[in-house]
Amino acid sequence: MRLEGRYLRAAVMTCAGFGYALFGYDQGVLSGLLLMEQFVSQYKLVNADGSSKAAVVANIVALYEIGCAVGALSVMPLGERLGRKRAMYLGCSIMIVGALIQTTSYNVPQLIAGRIITGVGNGINTSTIPVWQGELTRPVSRGRDVSVGFVLNIFGLAVAYWIGYGTSFLDSSASFRFPIAFQIFFALGVLFMLPFLPESPRWLMFHGDKDQATKVLANTIGRKGLEIDDPAVVAESRLIQETIDLELEIGKKFAISELFSVGESKNLYRILLCAVVGLGQQLSGINVISYYLTIVFNTSIHLSPDLSRLMAGFNGLEYMVATILACFTIDHFGRRNLLMIGAAGQAASLFILCGLVKILDEGSNSKGAAGVAAAMLFLFNTFFGPTWLPIPWLYPTEITTLRLRSKGAAIATFAIWISCFAVAEFTPPAIQNLGWRLYLMFGIFNVGFIVIVYFCFPETSRKRLEEIDYIFNEDFKTRNKVGKAPIFLSTGDEVEEARKAENNEKGKGEMVLVEESGSKCS
Repeated sequence: MRLEGRYLRAAVMTCAGFGYALFGYDQGVLSGLLLMEQFVSQYKLVNADGSSKAAVVANIVALYEIGCAVGALSVMPLGERLGRKRAMYLGCSIMIVGALIQTTSYNVPQLIAGRIITGVGNGINTSTIPVWQGELTRPVSRGRDVSVGFVLNIFGLAVAYWIGYGTSFLDSSASFRFPIAFQIFFALGVLFMLPFLPESPRWLMFHGDKDQATKVLANTIGRKGLEIDDPAVVAESRLIQETIDLELEIGKKFAISELFSVGESKNLYRILLCAVVGLGQQLSGINVISYYLTIVFNTSIHLSPDLSRLMAGFNGLEYMVATILACFTIDHFGRRNLLMIGAAGQAASLFILCGLVKILDEGSNSKGAAGVAAAMLFLFNTFFGPTWLPIPWLYPTEITTLRLRSKGAAIATFAIWISCFAVAEFTPPAIQNLGWRLYLMFGIFNVGFIVIVYFCFPETSRKRLEEIDYIFNEDFKTRNKVGKAPIFLSTGDEVEEARKAENNEKGKGEMVLVEESGSKCS
């Protein structure tokens, strides 16, 4: 049976969800193992005096991010050549190889090698999956659909925490080998579903396969799909082709110098936004929590190892519930507002956590202070989950042109992973040496990103990808290349509206203007 309409979009969301869950699982799997006696003993992670080998722990966690960064950068030369689907095949296959090496490792170099290889695959996936999904979803639900994926991302994180907690009661090496191996399940989910799902219509059209691209477009519009000669399909296909033709006027072969263009297309501005939104996500402090949550509970809040693992499990569940909010808010409130609200809430929770950790570090045994400090970690996730978790993965897909899209996603993902490496590398020694000051630092970073988002980030919610191009065009208010049909939605009424617009356009040359963005930057 051929998948069409909402069933096709649901299948795309599910396949992408396996990829997001794999990403989340990898983020959380080591958190539950770092305090596990069998894991610590196998890899000799404790000094003779009983203190943790913070530098070794940091390398085990952080060098995975280097692999992710390398994988993300590899998408720049390979992404357009392979296409979205083949890049995902490659990424998941590499991750399975890396997971097998980790599972069978008996020393730190082996474990690190496996994590780096896994990271390369994850970097390819995280650069590609949001682009593929974004190019197959409808404008009105693009944010919601990607948000559902990130609910599954945090589901993967929560699964990692709870599997780690459950296997911590085993006395064999299976206590840590099974959690490491389980990530293969999610990779196989992606590989199983991909053969039944289409390639991006925009990638197909850019590479000359207009007939297949039109078929894919027809299958994604409306509740049950449309015929390829339906006016709504013709209108959207034509608009994508016009956008491609404009981009190809620059030249068929992409030149790196295009990334630094400051002319009408403002490529440099777009690329900087891609990098900044990725940096903002990682410098929020999220990976201090995601990667080292059990250590934070144990070292900063002074909970026992068993209670720390249990609290991490509940934290993952709360994080997943909080992320569900994005499904209802991301398209309604817009990207800019949510990013600013999220950063404000994150800053407040970190400032309060900072003060409470200072009290606990000074020798207080107050259970009340410890309880409120733990609550601040839950509150941080409540603000981060619906805001800075999904938007930095979606936003680069929206603000870049088709010609730049895979490069922009790769640069954003590289920025995420290289900053993630820095955070993961310095966090264990920082927890030991900086104490409460670590949380103060990340709180200040969040305040800074409120200012950056307010002045520099344009709104992209509910706009077609081709329409967003004109937000960056200096004379977008008067240019009539934007839309000879309105934004296409998934409902029957909007599809009918698109048909009428196509018919009107044939007779009247109707012009649709792009609404002005809220950004203050030019």
